[in-house]
Amino acid sequence: MKKKDYLSDPVRHIDIKSFDSTSIIDSMRDMSFTSRDIAKAADIYTEMIKKNDCSVILTLAGSTSAGGCMQVYVDMLKCNMIDAVVASGASIVDMDFFEALGFRHYKGSPEADDNKLRELYIDRIYDTYIDEEQLQACDITVGKIADSLDPGAYSSREFIREMGRFLTVNAVKKDSLVQTAFENNVPVFCPAFTDSSAGFGLVKHQWDNPGRHITIDSVKDFLELTRIKMAANTTGLFIIGGGVPKNFAQDTVICAEIIGKEVPMHEYAIQITVADERDGACSGSTLKEASSWGKVNNVHEQMVFAEATSVLPLIGSYLYQKGDWKNRSKKEWSAFLDKIPAGEQA
Repeated sequence: MKKKDYLSDPVRHIDIKSFDSTSIIDSMRDMSFTSRDIAKAADIYTEMIKKNDCSVILTLAGSTSAGGCMQVYVDMLKCNMIDAVVASGASIVDMDFFEALGFRHYKGSPEADDNKLRELYIDRIYDTYIDEEQLQACDITVGKIADSLDPGAYSSREFIREMGRFLTVNAVKKDSLVQTAFENNVPVFCPAFTDSSAGFGLVKHQWDNPGRHITIDSVKDFLELTRIKMAANTTGLFIIGGGVPKNFAQDTVICAEIIGKEVPMHEYAIQITVADERDGACSGSTLKEASSWGKVNNVHEQMVFAEATSVLPLIGSYLYQKGDWKNRSKKEWSAFLDKIPAGEQA
């Protein structure tokens, strides 16, 4: 088989607007096990949306974007169900920004010969393929965006905003999360930003500009997200996967306390994960455990132990069809952060 044979059947992203999962979720509410957990999660998210002063933070880890859920996140953001995003760099750059440049992810097989894939410059995410040459083109584009900016330290949010600005002019696929977030003043944070294609592009940028370059300030990321928590007061978390994005968002409560500002724990929290809690990890602890750290109020929390691509579309469609999002006010936290003068502490 040649490279084109492997990269012939693109992943197609599910459209939560095209079907109504309301009856499924309503039926699950009277079932047991994971089905009832999914219905409870949908109910908690509904409460978050109905509570107008609650800011919803999506934390995103794993490969659901490459696996067909990219449009779910875009539609939820467009419909004002998400007020801030904390994600892995791969979710934002290797998957979303990558497709915005006109590239695709392709259906593959977990049984593929990985040595053959390497020979053809094809990367594999379980049963999904990516063209490595296209991924490197994405790396170079990130570097060119960095080349266009004034030297200095940027939070990942500030840099991703510039990626969104770039896409308003240069996108091949217009419906990306990065561009949609830019156009709606929704901040996107990647606390481990360089652990992605962005890292390669930024290294090349610094290599080519040793005395005049930008850098990503992860501490500024933490301060900016904590500022949102302090200003929002009431917050809810929608956690896909776990890891760094989950913990980063949870830790804003403790960070505010450390700098002398008292804020309530995250009032609502939902996590969809396949991680096991028995080894003490669960991609950053269970939500009940997080309560002992002062991060999450355990009154409105729900763990859903399921693979996210099978659950997320049902919850997203349910929320979309119910329409409570139509009555929410926009938070525009990115615009809020941009207005804070440099050096201001309050």
